[in-house]
Amino acid sequence: MRILFICKYNLFRSRVAEEYFKKINRNKKIISFSRGIIIGKSPGKEHIKLSREILKIRIDKRKSLPLDIKDLESADLIIVTADDVPRILFNHNSLKNKKIIFWKIKDEQFQNKKNIKHIILKIKKKVEKLNEKLIKNEYRFNKRI
Repeated sequence: MRILFICKYNLFRSRVAEEYFKKINRNKKIISFSRGIIIGKSPGKEHIKLSREILKIRIDKRKSLPLDIKDLESADLIIVTADDVPRILFNHNSLKNKKIIFWKIKDEQFQNKKNIKHIILKIKKKVEKLNEKLIKNEYRFNKRI
């Protein structure tokens, strides 16, 4: 199974979700990766620092990775971790039978520690719930949420 986490720039939200999922997931048959719909720069210093402190994960300083239709088609589960990614992007015919979940998580492009911490904790909670559902095999991979 392949899980794709998507956000606007692939700088923070999708990468935190990807790395935290990799940390807590025990099923090695599940692979997670992340992409952004817009090519961005590198993640902010506070984003990296707080992700490391709160979740004990490493968000590297690599540039964002752009989303490609092949990424979408190869994913069994697509999770949009952002509130600023238009749903219409997922109306492609090849995606009509894909399981797509939308987490409406706001972005923090400034270095506001309080907001960044809040976002990290929200992602943590959602990833843990996702992992629990995967363990219980609660997902049916043919509809959108």
